[in-house]
Amino acid sequence: MTTTARSTPVRVGVIGTGKMGRHHVRILSELPEAHLVGIYDQRPETAAELAQRHDTQSFASPEELWDEVEAVVLAVPTFAHASLGVRMLERGLHVLVEKPMASTLEEADAMLAACRATPSGAQQVLAVGHVEFFNPAVQALLDVGETPRYVEVQRLSQFTPRSLDVDVILDLMIHDLQILQALDPSPVTEVRATGIDVLSPRIDIASARIQFASGLAANVTASRVSAESVRKLRVFLRRRYFSIDYREQEVKGFGLQEDHRDDGPKRVILPEDLEVTSREPLRGELESFLAACRGEDARLVDGAAGRLALATALAVRDAIGELAGAPPAHDRAPTT
Repeated sequence: MTTTARSTPVRVGVIGTGKMGRHHVRILSELPEAHLVGIYDQRPETAAELAQRHDTQSFASPEELWDEVEAVVLAVPTFAHASLGVRMLERGLHVLVEKPMASTLEEADAMLAACRATPSGAQQVLAVGHVEFFNPAVQALLDVGETPRYVEVQRLSQFTPRSLDVDVILDLMIHDLQILQALDPSPVTEVRATGIDVLSPRIDIASARIQFASGLAANVTASRVSAESVRKLRVFLRRRYFSIDYREQEVKGFGLQEDHRDDGPKRVILPEDLEVTSREPLRGELESFLAACRGEDARLVDGAAGRLALATALAVRDAIGELAGAPPAHDRAPTT
């Protein structure tokens, strides 16, 4: 399937209508760039109710849905990403798969290989749903265009029985790992980490120190068993400092500047906040995906970036396993 830039809406479907999937359905039903053909969920009554609410239709199987569309949002449990994603990519469909991209690097590679196997000249899109990347505060920071020297991240959430098919590293920390690698594309050279299970059978709180080839060092903490929600990223540049509040979508900054007043030059620290226009990150993610499907240039987390974030997340898990004497994650059976 060859895609060229066009103005007609993209025919799209959603597979999986859980907590994230239903938001995809809501937004796609509102976007003029999309024609929401239909949805599929293993719970027919849930899909039927949601389809009626958003003026679309529910399908009896994924295959029936993807026969009618050119793009699919895949919002099913992680263990099913590759099995469904590969089949859709082999059909030439554009795919936006929720994060994490897959359970293992082998599964991620299978999806990338299926995407590369499209006919010559095709512009097939494989995107990964790292929605925090589309937070307007993150986009404003990326536009600064300077590689940080040191980064601190805290992503603390209260416990909910959602996404327990993966640990906190693949559930929450991977958001910030992907943003780190967008800020600094140089290779990761060292990972040290610790983590424990608390309220689930998997790691619920983790802290990692990650070193990059550029010299950047990052301390990243993620918890899904905290008493309060905190989502902040602090970035230290050569002469500037920025603090992102993900929830408030704001970037507070300070910079070291020369003050050339009558009493001679002095170095002073002055506020340097970044301008941010608040908007729903998921809407921005879907707009970028649809633009890419139309053949337009769009800033998105593609399959290669999604795999890179997964590789770093698994390296964090491996570092925790090695500390605890457990076998590395890639030697264990995938989470199901």
